[in-house]
Amino acid sequence: MAENTPDTPDTPQYRYTAQMAGNLEAKWQRIWDETGAFNADNPSGPLAGDLAKREKYFILDMFPYPSGKGLHVGHPLGYIATDVVARYHRAQGKNVLYTMGYDAFGLPAEQYALQTGQHPAITTHDNIANMSKQLARIGLSHDRRRSFATTDPNYFKWTQWIFLQIFNSWYDPEAPRRDGSGKGAARPITTLVKQYEDGTRPTPDGRTWTELSAVEQAELIDAERLAYVAYAPVNWAPGLGTVLADEEVTAEGRSERGNFPVFKTKLRQWMMRITRYADRLDADLATIDWPDKVRTMQHNWIGKSFGATVNFQVEAGQGPQPQTLQVFTTRPDTLFGATFMVISPEHPLVGAEDCADTELQVPDTWPEGTRPEWTGGYATPREAVAAYRAQASAKSDSERTAETDFTEKTGVFTGIFGTNPVNSSLVPIFVADYVLMGYGTGAIMAVPAHDERDHAFARKFNLDIIQTISGPDGLDVQEEPWTGDGVIENSANSEISLNGLGKAEAIAKISDWLAQTGRGEKTVTYRLRDWLFSRQRYWGEPFPVVYGSDGRVHALPEEMLPLELPEVSDFRPRTFDPDDAHSTPESPLGRATDWMTVELDLGEGKQTYTRDQNTMPNWAGSCWYELRYTDPDNPTAFASTDNEAYWMGPRPAAGNLSGGTDLYVGGVEHAVLHLLYARFWHKVLYDLGYVSSSEPFHRLFNQGMIEAYAYTDSRGQYVPADEVEGSEEDGFTWQGQPVNREFGKMGKSLKNIVTPDQMCADYGADTFRVYEMSMGPLDMSRPWDTRAVVGSQRFLQRLWRNIVDENTGTLTVTDDAPDLATAKVLARTIHDVTVEYDNLRVNTAIAKMIVLNNHLTGLPQVPREAAEALVVMVAPIAPHIAEELWERLGHQGGIARATFPVVTDESLLAAEEVTCVVQVAGKVRAKVSVDPEISEADLQAKVLAEPAVVKLLDGREPKRIIVRAPKLVSLVF
Repeated sequence: MAENTPDTPDTPQYRYTAQMAGNLEAKWQRIWDETGAFNADNPSGPLAGDLAKREKYFILDMFPYPSGKGLHVGHPLGYIATDVVARYHRAQGKNVLYTMGYDAFGLPAEQYALQTGQHPAITTHDNIANMSKQLARIGLSHDRRRSFATTDPNYFKWTQWIFLQIFNSWYDPEAPRRDGSGKGAARPITTLVKQYEDGTRPTPDGRTWTELSAVEQAELIDAERLAYVAYAPVNWAPGLGTVLADEEVTAEGRSERGNFPVFKTKLRQWMMRITRYADRLDADLATIDWPDKVRTMQHNWIGKSFGATVNFQVEAGQGPQPQTLQVFTTRPDTLFGATFMVISPEHPLVGAEDCADTELQVPDTWPEGTRPEWTGGYATPREAVAAYRAQASAKSDSERTAETDFTEKTGVFTGIFGTNPVNSSLVPIFVADYVLMGYGTGAIMAVPAHDERDHAFARKFNLDIIQTISGPDGLDVQEEPWTGDGVIENSANSEISLNGLGKAEAIAKISDWLAQTGRGEKTVTYRLRDWLFSRQRYWGEPFPVVYGSDGRVHALPEEMLPLELPEVSDFRPRTFDPDDAHSTPESPLGRATDWMTVELDLGEGKQTYTRDQNTMPNWAGSCWYELRYTDPDNPTAFASTDNEAYWMGPRPAAGNLSGGTDLYVGGVEHAVLHLLYARFWHKVLYDLGYVSSSEPFHRLFNQGMIEAYAYTDSRGQYVPADEVEGSEEDGFTWQGQPVNREFGKMGKSLKNIVTPDQMCADYGADTFRVYEMSMGPLDMSRPWDTRAVVGSQRFLQRLWRNIVDENTGTLTVTDDAPDLATAKVLARTIHDVTVEYDNLRVNTAIAKMIVLNNHLTGLPQVPREAAEALVVMVAPIAPHIAEELWERLGHQGGIARATFPVVTDESLLAAEEVTCVVQVAGKVRAKVSVDPEISEADLQAKVLAEPAVVKLLDGREPKRIIVRAPKLVSLVF
């Protein structure tokens, strides 16, 4: 609790207390709203104004979803920081776009609605109202005219419209890019159709375009669309009742939301061909100012690898005709050592679960050469594979790929052999669950002599081990693999020899040979997979498409947008056992039968169509919200060309060639989710000419977290943290009993939540803001300590007293010029605070201002020049008290756009002389005043010339002179 709350009869009438702070904050927040103090002007449209003639600055926070739990003090950390930056840049004379919207569709909002038993529309509305109220109390300088939620129809209309632009586009590898960076860009799907129509692009079977049926034409076009429907392996989370994108699954194989187990299944789903942009998404990381950690995370997630695709012919006689099993490898130089292959349980080579619907059927009997260890004890290959696939389907991806113990890897022989293309040897093909269909080709070649996992598998199943890379003398690859580099050996046939070559030479030579002989090709592959874009949930954007009776997808025309959700009495997903991998996803929209079927005329006469049962993921709305901020009320476009270009266009003079927002602040947890998806959408829009920048966010900053201490009693039960007393030295107690302190994330379970509402009531919003910003570097996590907040309050109280008499409320400043010492401190503070604000080091900016404030406290009267400069510098951090002091200092119009102080006399920045200590034989014998910037050579010369030092030396020459400029010179004899 603040030291002066509640007020006592002795409290001076005009003392800055929590009560006064609350009154001032309410006053200025009302004035800000009434005057539109933070409104940013656009070049055109309803928000046009003269401010658009100024240099712009576009800053935003990561789109928050409106949590039903409300905010604790950790949530506003980034918001306060962006507000400080926004206010600072306004003071620099810029037109600042700074606002806040809400990411209100998707799983988080729907899960909360399910927990409370209310409709998500109701809970979302209430949660937004509560969050808006909490943020307003903190005094964030948002342009409220630009705020919206993704659930607003006039917003998701354009989300659906953008989806249709992606659906109606394809990636043309020959199309030149707008920025001149190379070839490969999205183009309208009509250009692809024209290529088929005029014959410049042949159909697969050679027929003309007009000879194809409408369904055949659609299939050819759909195979190239950037948004497409596919029957593909997906991540199924029964506990959530929906499928998830790869990026929404943790490394442990569980859902990022809710921590439910995730399984692989096959479904017909919407996908986005983000893989076509893999190269650009990777290469263009070099054009944006992002933390190295985030760049690395995206680079690794994209996972570009160079190697070769190798064709293994599957031995004829197992099915109707021979087939090719393709494998991607980064080490084709080890191909002569490949002694077996492993395919995913989902691989088409082994067909459906009963192994009966594939062109190359799993045989009914074990072939000659089958070793006992390979069969798993089953009578036939078909029985073995079917049983193994059933076991694998019950495991999550992380369970399947865990590498804690390679010897525990399981598998069975398929009864099928492949032919190694370099030596024609037959290699058995196993099915094993540690190979995933979603990565690579779903098949690997195994080289057990040079891979730990393959070696363990080979030892377990009695498979051949052939060394092809020379290792240390005495190493026996039959006992342990050699995974290092060396000279290639045992790798030659009648056409090619790799023996004696190093790794790089061998890879190049074998890759060329594979391509020349038609047995493979050089290949670049990626870890990145196409983006799974369907969710089997109710609360999301409906897909703006319908399906005809022939299954073709038809886009709705723009005049039919937005397509809104139907009202349903039951929006819950089916109840699934979270551990039931074999449950089937079903969308709640399927229950809205009247909505699902619709009669439309889409250019082919009035017909009956069916809508899509799925909805878009919540990532859809957050992929482009920064663009809508630039022109939030535009009814004819997601943003006008000139407004978008003004706020988002490249700024070569500022070193920003790719464009995008000037600063984006948010958590690192979205590195391969929102940030990757938004870049993809933005690049498609850029290729199609709808936006002026090739990247959405130029500079990214990841703020840290605020954590809190929690306390447990002798039973190990958590006790209310705000009721604990004591210190580190004396120990902590609760209700007189000793408790143990631990450190963790704020949460109800740990009973350590502190709300911003509570802090604003007890101390005032400005004190709360100052404390959060002064706790440490913005990018570092830090512990919350309510008892330390009083230090920030005292800073503001001292600032108030330096300008206002606490007893009379009158000004105490003088119009006299500051003395030289004060002028120097003021100049240094202005210079340093400017540098700190520019580099987002708000905590050190506060420290600089505290030094100046303390200096002014020691003066008989504070010079107006110093007082006004300090108030303007404080305003970004503590805006309410700054506004009040600015008004009391006689200024009209508010401090929001007051000019930030600058140093006009550079001589005031010259540092004072410092004292250099001179030691002789280890004892201080003299002190010399020197320039703090003096060099070591000049310092040594100056000291040796000092009369006092000359007298001490008395003609003697030191054996050694140690110089530590500017503060120490030691003479050793």
